[in-house]
Amino acid sequence: MNSSHIHGLMRSSLRLAAHAPSKRPLPARFVTSASQYVSRSQKAEMAEVVDQQRPSDLFPPQSSSSSSSQFINPQATLDIVDPIVHHPDPLHVTPVPELRQTENVQIQEKVARPIYLDMQATTPLDPRVLDAMMPFMTNQYGNPHSKTHAYGWETEQAVETARSHVANLIGASTKDIVFTSGATETNNMSIKGVSRFYKVHLLASSLFFLMNIILPSNRFSCFVTPYATFQERKRHIITTQTEHKCVLDSCRVLQDEGFDVTYLPVQRNGLIDLQQLAASIRPDTVLVSIMAVNNEIGIIQPLKEIGAIIRRHKGVFFHTDAAQAVGKIPIDVEDMQIDLLSMSSHKIYGPKGIGAAYVRRRPRVRLEPILNGGGQERGLRSGTVPAPLVVGFGEACRLAKLEIENDHEHVSRLSQRLHDKITQSCTHIVRNGDATLGYPGCLNLSFEYIEGESLLMAMKDVALSSGSACTSASLEPSYVLRALGASDENAHSSLRFGIGRFTTEKEVDFVADKIVDVVTRQSYPLSAPPPLSLYNYSNRILFLSGLREMSPLWEMVQEGIDLKSINWSQH
Repeated sequence: MNSSHIHGLMRSSLRLAAHAPSKRPLPARFVTSASQYVSRSQKAEMAEVVDQQRPSDLFPPQSSSSSSSQFINPQATLDIVDPIVHHPDPLHVTPVPELRQTENVQIQEKVARPIYLDMQATTPLDPRVLDAMMPFMTNQYGNPHSKTHAYGWETEQAVETARSHVANLIGASTKDIVFTSGATETNNMSIKGVSRFYKVHLLASSLFFLMNIILPSNRFSCFVTPYATFQERKRHIITTQTEHKCVLDSCRVLQDEGFDVTYLPVQRNGLIDLQQLAASIRPDTVLVSIMAVNNEIGIIQPLKEIGAIIRRHKGVFFHTDAAQAVGKIPIDVEDMQIDLLSMSSHKIYGPKGIGAAYVRRRPRVRLEPILNGGGQERGLRSGTVPAPLVVGFGEACRLAKLEIENDHEHVSRLSQRLHDKITQSCTHIVRNGDATLGYPGCLNLSFEYIEGESLLMAMKDVALSSGSACTSASLEPSYVLRALGASDENAHSSLRFGIGRFTTEKEVDFVADKIVDVVTRQSYPLSAPPPLSLYNYSNRILFLSGLREMSPLWEMVQEGIDLKSINWSQH
């Protein structure tokens, strides 16, 4: 940087300092994000300072020629915002209005937000969790790994308190909890880390190979043979066909590294066959990974029985993806004999971007970290622990432990109400999964002879999903439903209803009535105005006919034709 640039920066700094008050205000973006913590007088003072920092001499008057572009203030269509001008100083950055619209663009009216029934994708942040996080996002901002001052000490204490809340929720020791960025990272770390660590290292193999050459083999055969056997024992993984994509993709990566993976099928109700699991464990099996609660159909796997089967085989570890289970159903890692467990904060009304891994220490489970660096979190997950997120996660776990019974009762009642209201008024509804063996907050229904995407389009005022949020952008039918034996047509016609702690009975009734109306609606003549229920929040008519009535397959079913008997390739 030459001297002219330095002088230019000094001039800009002095120009801004001349308009700044003696007491430095908070940035405007902070006022916007945390306005409830700033008084009205402070807001007025900050607004005045912002106006002073944009002097009029930086915006010279423009000619009224048509070449100068004007911008409309969205808050008041009659107010004209100053146009962008190019300042002669090359180091000057012209302030740009955050929101702009041209004159010919109409401003849309604010509409009500849709009803949220997608709790398997994410849950809203509990206000009590936000209250616990706020001090660590403003005043108590120390690095929890700083050991030389009070800022670090108080944050470290808060992190350890949160760690104890997470451990208490699953019946674990505090030292067994490792904080991560979420369940996806935890699943990758657990599956890849354990499998790679317990694979024989080339150094050990080379050492005993040299010992076998240098010294008589009959004296050291007792050492060489066990290590050769150990090398064969640690290259097999067992999982299921209905796991989350991050588990399946991690297993595919290990397959490319030479591991053998067995993908267990599931029964029609979504449960695995325990006898088939026991028969699949081999002498070279290192890990069994089975999801606790499925994220699409809500089926709950028998974790205690699975843990007992695996524990009978020494050297085989049990991992479960419990992102949809923790805080919703009782989990006890000791009673269920779980070795590794994945958790996610935003599935239990906590903040996004934080999760945890349970890694058993007694008997010890060792794994190879996938992130290297400062050696935080027992050396298993390097990186600065985000204290505000951890505190929020811990508070969410504390609340979940206190309210798990009330939440389960509330969710069960609303789920049953939604299911009954839909099935009593609509025919050809198939429930995917088992009603008695699943988590009630996840209700997956297939509406036969209707495309799920069409149903979602007709339900614009309800936030729903046609499957996993991680795969909902794909046009392929759900691999989970296909693993249950569902046809491609039924898989395409499925909707997942996620009910949670803050869902109300009024919302459930509205969604049920809306579903019934969209599915069973009859045609209306053009001469007669359609009822108000056909309009969405934008006052636009959704459909003049029911979705089933528009389906040619439904017409064939009404005529008594068996669709399964038709050879579609000949038509």
